[in-house]
Amino acid sequence: ALPLIFVATMLLGGLAGFAGIEMPLMETGIAGSVFALGLLVALAVRPPLPMAALLTALFAISHGVAHGLELPELSSPWGYATGFVLATAALHAAGYAAVRYLPQAAAPLVRIAGAASALTGAWLLAS
Repeated sequence: ALPLIFVATMLLGGLAGFAGIEMPLMETGIAGSVFALGLLVALAVRPPLPMAALLTALFAISHGVAHGLELPELSSPWGYATGFVLATAALHAAGYAAVRYLPQAAAPLVRIAGAASALTGAWLLAS
């Protein structure tokens, strides 16, 4: 369910960005998503599904608006949207597959990667 929520809300955000609609604190939302999701992974927190869906939608809208505002001139908006949605879906699928099929002994590596993401998000928020 969460991947579909992410794709749908990211696409809606992208369409808003194509229309020139800016989102207040968009960059902060993106940096916050890197921090928050990294922290959740690092601490192995599994929020309740409604909270996870809400966070997913908020973060996806921020990312989508940013992509939409960056539409290159002379590009097809639909081709561009297809590209950023498919690229994001592929990244998420690769991350899911890596975590899903790694042996349990690799769990500390996943948490370390989450901590690295959280630190990156904290740096982005501070800059």
